[in-house]
Amino acid sequence: MRSLASSPTAPTPAPSGLGASSDRPRGGGADGNYISQATARPWTSCPSSSRGGPRGLHFPECRGRADLVLPTPPGPGAWLGTQPAPEAALRAGVATMGDPRGTRRILVTGGSGLVGRAIQKVVEDGARLPGEDWVFVSSKDADLTDAAQTRALFQQVQPTHVIHLAAMVGGLFRNIKYNLDFWRKNIHINDNVLHSAFEVGVRKVVSCLSTCIFPDKTTYPIDETMIHNGPPHSSNFGYSYAKRMIDVQNRAYFQQHGCTFTAVIPTNVFGPHDNFSIEDGHVLPGLIHKVHLAKSSGSALTVWGTGRPRRQFIYSLDLARLFIWALREYDEVEPIILSVGEEDEVSVQEAAEAVVEAMDFHGEVTFDTTKSDGQFKKTASNAKLRAYLPDFRFTPFKQAVKETCAWFTDNYEQARK
Repeated sequence: MRSLASSPTAPTPAPSGLGASSDRPRGGGADGNYISQATARPWTSCPSSSRGGPRGLHFPECRGRADLVLPTPPGPGAWLGTQPAPEAALRAGVATMGDPRGTRRILVTGGSGLVGRAIQKVVEDGARLPGEDWVFVSSKDADLTDAAQTRALFQQVQPTHVIHLAAMVGGLFRNIKYNLDFWRKNIHINDNVLHSAFEVGVRKVVSCLSTCIFPDKTTYPIDETMIHNGPPHSSNFGYSYAKRMIDVQNRAYFQQHGCTFTAVIPTNVFGPHDNFSIEDGHVLPGLIHKVHLAKSSGSALTVWGTGRPRRQFIYSLDLARLFIWALREYDEVEPIILSVGEEDEVSVQEAAEAVVEAMDFHGEVTFDTTKSDGQFKKTASNAKLRAYLPDFRFTPFKQAVKETCAWFTDNYEQARK
């Protein structure tokens, strides 16, 4: 892999101030590397399930696991988006996701964050198709709150497809304190990325939203049609509205220019390379860090809040596989929820118990009810996802927690915290 930042034509480093140093949006921050096309690994074709049915493409090491199946790509000449490929473009060798003759350059913003690292691992472990060139960038490569730097990045990379993950993110208490910052920085990032993608002729963009965008007062389960039905929870309205606007922009780019810009809506993501900060991180990585410290010091574990709020957690490696599927196969501009089922929702208390078990903690566990619980529940329906991928298998929650705890323990000194 070669570093984008080391290229002589790399964009100017982010200046001090907005987007620089500790103020940079999280989700970026490490290598921003190309993955060399020379390391591409072939796919194998095998039945997608023991019941028969359509054949699909599997990772070479699939070993019969249905969760590693992706639908067979379209044949030569098929766009990943909704528009047919012009014959002149095909004759010129312009790539499509299903055309093995061309090259697809996929730019991943926020490539050094939780989801970006997961996608990079899945790609390196066998998900790459022949002719794909994956480019993972971080805030070291460009300050995406700056329009000029974002444009320079896109002009340098010249992507054909984009997975947009970069964002200013944080846990409940950071959101409560800095709603304006979350709104302004994310609005700048998203507008700069989508417009730069339009300007350089990107064929498809898949952006990452969040279930926090849904109305606070709603019926459950929530689904993709309910995004704009009311205000989000007051604790993180800045971040939520900024993310909602991606959906508005996607629809507008499609209406005015025919762009295939879409978005996915994951539930609570966790896994290796998460932000394990107790003050600023999300609930599960924060709990993992707390249990590690409590075990090391022999003290009690204090969980913030009552423990009653409920969440659907998705393992970052599962989400990575679904992101790659969405990039190649999901052609709707309408967003899609990527989540475990409603039946897999767990309480914060149950999540804490899973971490305690995974880390073999035997100390006292208490709940600080003076701390805010935030939104009580955000139960999401994954019916639309299941209509597309009925056989996708999610990693069991306790197994995913155990793997994440082991990664954190093994990488404690380097982990974000």
